Amino acid sequence: MASTASAVVIRHDVDDARYRVPASEFPALVDMPGEGHGVLIAPQWVITAAHTIPRHSEPRKIVINGVTRDVERVVVHPGYKMLPQELIDQAMASGEAMLIVAFLASSDDIALVKLTQPVTDLAPVAIFRQSDEPGRVVKIVGKGATGSGANGHDPRGPNRTELRRAFNEVSSAYDRWLCYVFDEPPSALPLEGVLGNGDSGGPALIQIEDHWLLAGLASWKVVQGNVMTARPGRYGQVACNVRMSHYIEWIEGVMSDRPQNAASAL
Repeated sequence: MASTASAVVIRHDVDDARYRVPASEFPALVDMPGEGHGVLIAPQWVITAAHTIPRHSEPRKIVINGVTRDVERVVVHPGYKMLPQELIDQAMASGEAMLIVAFLASSDDIALVKLTQPVTDLAPVAIFRQSDEPGRVVKIVGKGATGSGANGHDPRGPNRTELRRAFNEVSSAYDRWLCYVFDEPPSALPLEGVLGNGDSGGPALIQIEDHWLLAGLASWKVVQGNVMTARPGRYGQVACNVRMSHYIEWIEGVMSDRPQNAASAL
């Protein structure tokens, strides 16, 4: 099946304590209302996966570095498409979800949130602008559902846990997406991990010299097996992230408040 998600599921043979980190590991992480994350990329702008935005109302407040911040407006990419209930119902009835995979892959799952006041107590994260992501190691950060690659995690939650970070190697990047696979030991990285449920919009970061740059936003994953019985987070799972280098022009256009054909406010 495919599901929208993000967080950190870890190796079964590594102590969870090695994955847990304090908030200072990534203070620019944003907690969206309910579940979901975003990333502060400019003093007054947060970027996130569009599906973290409630369907019928804009969030009025978000939390950054433990501080509640007021939201001025939200801009969702016009290429974003909400998953139709009909596809969900078909997948639940049949146990097969390939049409959901195709639908998610065709959508521009990205949104920008403008804050009422600039953030002055922490530094924004710069965006990775290169298009050579395959083969690079990314760091993923999130507070969502956790478990191990041997057993996955419970799809029923909880989907907001402790802050963790893990690493993975980008296996493919093209157009909207960069993806990676949760490898099983001994092929896995020492702190390999993968997305779980509950923290979509969280970062995939690439290190350039001493800086971690935002290369992707957690968006969706492919879970093998029957929709009704599969457990997310098992070894072999493919996770796909919104590819920042693909959206540079749109992001900069929205933040500069230039007239956009490629932006729409909720």
